[in-house]
Amino acid sequence: MKKNTFKRIGLFIRKDDPVLETALIQVSEFLNSRNLQIFSNEPMSFLPGLEVISIADFPLKCDLTIAIGGDGTMLSASRALAGTELPIVGVNVGRLGFLADVILNNLQAQLARILDGQYRHDRRFLIEAHLNSAEEPISIAMNDVVIHSYQSLHMIEFETHINGRFLNSQRADGLVIATPTGSTAYAMSAGGPILDVDLDVLVLASVCPHTLSNRPLVIAASSVIDITLSEKNITTAMVTCDGRPGHLLEPGDSIRILRHPNRSDLLHLEDHDHYSILRAKLEWGRKLTC
Repeated sequence: MKKNTFKRIGLFIRKDDPVLETALIQVSEFLNSRNLQIFSNEPMSFLPGLEVISIADFPLKCDLTIAIGGDGTMLSASRALAGTELPIVGVNVGRLGFLADVILNNLQAQLARILDGQYRHDRRFLIEAHLNSAEEPISIAMNDVVIHSYQSLHMIEFETHINGRFLNSQRADGLVIATPTGSTAYAMSAGGPILDVDLDVLVLASVCPHTLSNRPLVIAASSVIDITLSEKNITTAMVTCDGRPGHLLEPGDSIRILRHPNRSDLLHLEDHDHYSILRAKLEWGRKLTC
């Protein structure tokens, strides 16, 4: 990769993120020092000279997206840019993240390496959710699709089919269908396994199931999963994608989850180590020495 391959940079932020002013100023000043053209998806009063464009225009006007905030911002950018071939780099403003690995304390050195071509691609697949056999998905997700009870302590009852074959009927607080990217999120809290990010699989993890014999299930990512709510449910349910505000479900509704046709292209530093991030995030012990 030649130096300065990226000439036009799109800064992606979420309006609901906490204090970002310091990070945005640092990033924009560094990019300006390299004479790069900068755009943003949101207006920022403290950077009035920055040109604002819609995220839909990023693939047309930008060579690289820098998502500033954290993993949630990376998820938003990845969903919005999936299938565009526009690569994304994450700058972590808050706690250590699984996806956004450029940190403010080492911002200039790490961004310089990426801009100079010292990076590797990390292509992640996404999943989509369809309501009641609708052709268009209600949403796409990089982490997970969750069917859960809504504003109630009552369980929901539902059936699960995989590739048209009946799997089970169960009562639980919900069901998480997660990608390897999302296996360290809600699925892990529900007792699911941590999946290597290079695996082409999905995990199904029930949330507080009524049957103690219920266990997480790992299936091929090419599978089509159908979840049908029982007509006997007295509780309203909801389907949520990547933790965003979801869609209400009524008894008898069904949700189909399948792999999205496009992937998201993340860029990491060449020495990026997913396992070291796991150790730090999950507070695993260090290697023992004699």
